[in-house]
Order: sequence, then structure tokens, then C-alpha cells
Amino acid sequence: MLRPPAAVRAVLFDLDGTFADTAPDLAAALNQARAARQLPPLPLEVLRPQASHGSAGLLKVGLGIEAGAPDYDTLRDILLDHYANHICVHTRLFEGIAALLEELERRGLPWGIVTNKPHRYTLPLMQALGLDARAACLISGDTCGHAKPHPEPMLKACEILGVAPADCLYLGDDLRDMQAANAANMRGVIARYGYISKDAALDTWDAHAAIDNPIELLGLMTL
Repeated sequence: MLRPPAAVRAVLFDLDGTFADTAPDLAAALNQARAARQLPPLPLEVLRPQASHGSAGLLKVGLGIEAGAPDYDTLRDILLDHYANHICVHTRLFEGIAALLEELERRGLPWGIVTNKPHRYTLPLMQALGLDARAACLISGDTCGHAKPHPEPMLKACEILGVAPADCLYLGDDLRDMQAANAANMRGVIARYGYISKDAALDTWDAHAAIDNPIELLGLMTL
């Protein structure tokens, strides 16, 4: 699946499940919504694969409801309000991300975030992680008229960075991440350590490469 290294001028990251392990705080928010229904909490391992799919994915797995259900909006508000108020209690960078960022910066390569997470949560989370000022761009799910898998957020990031899409690597843990990268003519790399279900057919994602630790991304670049 790996291809020969090529020159890279910037690196972009998905946020949940790629850059930061947000699943513990997202799961806690979902369990708050379950508590509103007098239901016991679900274990993190059950909810972790859904953490990249936002409130809709968490509510579907955790409570078996989808948009349009009578109490969907109420439970969604409980989840989101709890998450907004506890956004970085247990969230941590994935192992290897901090070292990767330091090396990118040492090489003078800008890096940024392109996520479907709304700005209401993206900015406070990056601030809590102490990385908002270091990111060269911060594209949230509501920054543009479309979210991933549409290429618009990817192209907006490149516009801010002043870098051609073909000169970027995009690291993500979901099929829509690779679809967005390909649509933008960007090299998409699968974060196999992220929130990927065991039955995901990664070979069909049309990725440039797949890695098991963020630091491996450096092997996809020329010095």
C-alpha cells in the first residue's frame, strides 16, 4: 500500500481519532444522555469506533435513535452540552503526534486541522490542548459550505497555507477523509491506530498509504 516518498510542503490532520483521542470525553457525553433515560453507562470500547461519527453516530449506537425520533433533539442537546462543558477532561494527543508536530516545525513545514467537528468544539479543544496557536489552519465542519467528504474544506486549508493540494499529506481515520483527500488531489494517509471498525475494508479506501503510528508519516516524505 505504501508508495515511494515524495516532497511534502504541508501536513493536515483529521481531529477525532487521528490527531487526538477524544473518545473518552465523547463517550462520557453519550453516557450522560443515557443517564437521562435511566440507562447504565456503556463501556468506552463499545463507543470508541463511533467517536469519529459525531453525535448522530453516538446516539444511534448508544441509544438506538436517529434524527426524527421524538426525543432525539433533547438527548442530542444533553450530549452536546455535556461535551461542550467537559471537552478536554480525558482527551489526549495520540502517542507520536507531539513528536511529529515538533519535527514538522523543525523542518519548517506548516500543519493544520481539517475536521467535521463544529467550530464550537474544535477551537476550545485545540486551545485546551495548547495547540491552537501552533496550527497554521483550523478548518471545522462548519467553516465552509460543505464538510468532508466534499473537497472544499481541504482546498480551503491549502488556500490558507498557500500550498498546492498535491503537495500536502492528509492523515485521517475514516473513509470520508480519503474521499475528501482524493477529491482535492491530495495524498490521503490512513491512521490505522484511529477509530476504525474491525470490518473496515481499508484496501478499498484508495489511500496513498496507511500507518500505525503518526511518526511513520515522516517516512512518506523526502528530506
